[in-house]
Amino acid sequence: MKKLLAIAFAAVIVFSFTMCKPSGPTGNAIKADVFWYTFRDTYLTSVRNAMEDNLRSMSQINYTMHDCEENQAIQIQKIETAIAQGTNLLIVNIVTTGSEEAAMNIVELAKDAELPLIFFNREVSDEVVNSYDKCCFVGTNADEAGYMEGEAIANFLLRDEHFAGGKSIYDLDGDGTIKYIMFRGEHGNAEAFGRTKYSVTEANRLLEDKGLKLVPSPANQRSTQYADDGISNFFLYGNWSSAEAANLMRTALSAHSLTDGSIELIIANNDDQAMGAIEAMNEEGFNTGREGSGYIPVFGVDAITGAVEAINAGKMTGTVLQDAEGMAKTILALAQNISNDQDVFANTSRYNVDSGSKKIRVPYAIVN
Repeated sequence: MKKLLAIAFAAVIVFSFTMCKPSGPTGNAIKADVFWYTFRDTYLTSVRNAMEDNLRSMSQINYTMHDCEENQAIQIQKIETAIAQGTNLLIVNIVTTGSEEAAMNIVELAKDAELPLIFFNREVSDEVVNSYDKCCFVGTNADEAGYMEGEAIANFLLRDEHFAGGKSIYDLDGDGTIKYIMFRGEHGNAEAFGRTKYSVTEANRLLEDKGLKLVPSPANQRSTQYADDGISNFFLYGNWSSAEAANLMRTALSAHSLTDGSIELIIANNDDQAMGAIEAMNEEGFNTGREGSGYIPVFGVDAITGAVEAINAGKMTGTVLQDAEGMAKTILALAQNISNDQDVFANTSRYNVDSGSKKIRVPYAIVN
């Protein structure tokens, strides 16, 4: 009887150990917390939707999405709470982009808890990423969208049906310049700076031998906080917002015309601002998509659904795709490394990785 009881007891122990033991490195699901600078940003909503769509089939990752309401203090507090509640991975879309202090505060929280940290979309410096071996970044090349937007503008203006005999049909006053309004995103944001400056410089580089040039419209406001290069300080500060851009455009149209050559082109750092400008111009009978209505070329960045629909409807001219699906999948590939008990930056040789820093760049593409 003692021998039988011993065998039975051993069997129970073996059974219990088998039931509790993970089947391998992916046997235990991890908890990931994702901190968004805001839920209101249209492009980031598309990234979040793509991320959630993919996560539904990834049983090894449990997740919580956090709206940080454009408030850095709220984001820090939410990160601290997630750490206290036992998260395994921090995925952070930082509120105060360009702030070394804010980024380093988040790094220190992750480092103290020995947690992997993925920053994404809103740029943090190489120094921040390199300060912690479990930290990395997924984003874009901040200047690339600007160059592509400039290329799209030049290609459009130089189409045969738009440019002939050394003249552009969009040079409404025939002075050899195309006067643009620039709708700028957030101050301190690397993407906003690159898109503002390089959309114009690249377009002008491609237009130069045709005797055509982009110059700021008098409808722009003038700043003094950037380099005096004739481009970077001329803009309307829409701060990524469609509603802000619409109101700014209405104010511009109260003092300037869409027919006399003072406004000949709209360039926006993102599609939301482009759509806001179109909304205001629709009220003046421009860019309605109807035959015979006036038309001012409008370019944006992101290729959000509304912008693509506006292009197809003849209301908007072009945009630059910021790949929401690609960004979401790249972030989740890094998260999966953690669920597989690997380094957060493992298996990244197939990506476009910066030299000297754990930064992955998701490419842009022109959409006409």
